[in-house]
Amino acid sequence: MANKWLKWAATAAVVTVLVAGAGKAYQARQAKQAQIAEAAASLRTPAVFELAPDDVVQARTRTMVQSVAISGALRAATSAVIKAKVAGELNGLHVREGDTVRTGQVLARIDPTEYQARAQQAHQQAQAAAAQVAIAQRQLDNNQALVSKGFISQTALDTSLSSLESAQANHRAALAALDIAQKSLSDTALRSPINGQVAARLVQNGERVGVDARALELVDLSSLEMEAAVPPAAAAKLVVGQSALLTVEGLPQPVQARVARISPTAQASSRSVLIYLKLQTTAGLRHGLFAQGHVWVGERTAVALPMSSVRNDKPQAYVQMVQAAGADDGLAHIAHVPLRVLGQGVDKEELSRLSPLSLTSYAITDSIAKNSILTSVRAGFMQEKTPVRLPLMPHQPR
Repeated sequence: MANKWLKWAATAAVVTVLVAGAGKAYQARQAKQAQIAEAAASLRTPAVFELAPDDVVQARTRTMVQSVAISGALRAATSAVIKAKVAGELNGLHVREGDTVRTGQVLARIDPTEYQARAQQAHQQAQAAAAQVAIAQRQLDNNQALVSKGFISQTALDTSLSSLESAQANHRAALAALDIAQKSLSDTALRSPINGQVAARLVQNGERVGVDARALELVDLSSLEMEAAVPPAAAAKLVVGQSALLTVEGLPQPVQARVARISPTAQASSRSVLIYLKLQTTAGLRHGLFAQGHVWVGERTAVALPMSSVRNDKPQAYVQMVQAAGADDGLAHIAHVPLRVLGQGVDKEELSRLSPLSLTSYAITDSIAKNSILTSVRAGFMQEKTPVRLPLMPHQPR
């Protein structure tokens, strides 16, 4: 009887353990399902982005100084390339990069030995031709006297006249050859055509150079200009005499400039128009430096927003506007609003108190309402209808 009771007790204990294990497994499964349901619910609930003050900007009415952005390299208005006009061995070249030169200064010479000999030869030939002219002239004078006395015929006189004319032509040809030889001798001296500085020395003493070989490059830094290519729409706003403000690499302060010339034709490849700006004389300017800046083309009071908030990753430019959702939770949503840009410029007030390097470029528009709140470039791209929470006050200079 005792053994039977022990069997029943063991069976009951096993069943109890199994039931307890099944209950724990059920509870674990229920907890996991609850976690999955909670995660799914969180995925269905869109994340709310907390915008910081620097993440938003505000479209405001501003007095804008409209401008055309430009960039390009500086170059000397007057420059020269000295080339060898005759071939030969170069010597006497002592100037180097940075040296100052003056107009007419002899900067180098090409060995003149051969050209001196040629000039001497041409001179002797011219003298011989002059002697032949004298002989022909005396012959003609004698024959004229003989014709008048009837000793020779008129035909002999005509022959003497032709001989004189031939001798005179030979003499003129010899004089022309002498001029050429003397010109070649003079060309052995390489002279500076301008006042300026040596920008590049391309040959060395003892080097044999050919005709039109480049020897030196000279620039006159007393007058510098900038060449810039602008789109046709921007070129239509430019006229000679408009002022500009340029930032030149390496210079801490901006440089004043004005539009000096505008090309009458557009570039065949890019359809852009070249403009030339004359820079105010400033210490530190160099030929070849890169510069960028703005040409001021007028003023306009209108709604403006920072160019950095304009996005161009769609066919039409747009802004990410923060629109109120009308709910009680204080949330707003992002909307992509197409933008029509009427022009660009800088705030007139900022222009009067800030460095050009600190100026903000604004887009002038009539497609965005005044005081609209937009995301700045710092916020990055956001999908439409993304819920956001605005800061207490947008960070705006003004």
